[in-house]
Amino acid sequence: MGITRTLNVDDILARQDSGDLKRRLRGRDLVGFGVGIIIGTGIFTLAGVEAKTHAGPAVTLSFVIGAVVAGLAALCYAELASSVPTAGSAYTYAFATLGEVFAWIIGWDLLLEFALGAAVVSRGWSGYLANLMGLPPEWFGEDATVNIGAVVIIAVLTVVAVLGIRESALATNVLVIVKVAVCVLILAVGVFFIKGSNLTPFIPPAHPAEGGGSVLHQPVVQAGLGLSQSVYGLAGVISAAAIVFFAYTGFEALANLGEETRNPRKDLRVGILGALGICALLYIGVSIVLTGMVPFTDIDAGAPLAAAFDSVGQHWISALISLGAVTGLTSVMMVELVTIGRIGFAMGRDGLLPKALGTAHPRWGTPHRMTIGGAVLIALLAAFVPITELSDMVSIGALSAMIIVATAVPVLRRRRPDLKRPFTVPLSPVLPIVAALACFYLMLNLDVMTWIRFAVWLAIGLAIYFGYGRRHSRLATPTDPSSAPRS
Repeated sequence: MGITRTLNVDDILARQDSGDLKRRLRGRDLVGFGVGIIIGTGIFTLAGVEAKTHAGPAVTLSFVIGAVVAGLAALCYAELASSVPTAGSAYTYAFATLGEVFAWIIGWDLLLEFALGAAVVSRGWSGYLANLMGLPPEWFGEDATVNIGAVVIIAVLTVVAVLGIRESALATNVLVIVKVAVCVLILAVGVFFIKGSNLTPFIPPAHPAEGGGSVLHQPVVQAGLGLSQSVYGLAGVISAAAIVFFAYTGFEALANLGEETRNPRKDLRVGILGALGICALLYIGVSIVLTGMVPFTDIDAGAPLAAAFDSVGQHWISALISLGAVTGLTSVMMVELVTIGRIGFAMGRDGLLPKALGTAHPRWGTPHRMTIGGAVLIALLAAFVPITELSDMVSIGALSAMIIVATAVPVLRRRRPDLKRPFTVPLSPVLPIVAALACFYLMLNLDVMTWIRFAVWLAIGLAIYFGYGRRHSRLATPTDPSSAPRS
């Protein structure tokens, strides 16, 4: 009994029939949600930024590495999500296997990941909209004192997210169709402007970073070994992979929709693996086109793809790319708001957050209080804080969650060998261990400042847990035998 007490898996499964959340999603809706959150900043921003600053044309290889690690983690998510379909995803899996304090830590990490991600994306959305429509920069974009555009889009999408999961799915699917069409257009037209000279050398030679670089902004691996900060080369490819991994993290959002899926044991694995596969192909294809069209040293970090097509005289494609960026980032925010609501709902239902957050609206069947509360926080961040320097926090939060999920697979198999598993990770426990180690290695390639900020966030979270969550947890005073904790 204590901070390592765990939830009973049968109790978790019994919640599926509570009727609090409405089962309205099908497999294709989950694929739409997945593509909706994964395809966004990775294609429209990160590919160009990381090619220019870390990897050169080999940013394509960085996306491949990110896809492989994400794929390993996705297999672990698919097994747990189809076996224990529930709101809360990694948070709930940790609660059932590793214990309450680990569940709290990972839930706290996920709230950080999706809230910060939505704030970052909303500011990017505001800037793209300003460029597309000629809106005043004092209200839109990074130079705005109060970013009104970011606040407005968060408010609009919050209304949709609260009104119902089906409405959210329909809005997301429409946006996904537009941005996937734009991505296909980029590939179809851009391939004719690729120059072999722009892709040579594919991996630029490593050289020291300009000015030597501060230790705080070095990857942990380099700082720990006492190496001077360098860019490009294989080290640059791995550093870029750790950052562009952020582009793949959205697939984990689907695991939070288990209680709203009509046939979760089948549709969740279809949604998770299908969305990740589609997005990996698009990322790799677009990064090849981008670095083939423009020398990596000349890539525009603000609007890489639009500027690339402008440089070859295809201005109409550039305009469509801006439209695709606006729709793409909109769907990312939509899914992130939906996900924050489900994670907070699960934590509130377990008593680790105020229980009012763990209730669903009687008519709309959505966790309205948590969704609105999370949206207020996101809007405040997006309105006042230039948080581009904190974007790496999204990656470190996601990678830490994936380590927990990979660990939970063999632990749950050992504790509940009788549990029905519609999908199983092959070569367990070897593959889950490889997935956990790969995620940890990518974490070590994020900079020291990211780790410091992550440690501060964890410290705040643990203070809240020991001050509130531990005493109010439903396992502190179980009311029925099925919720009795195991030590």
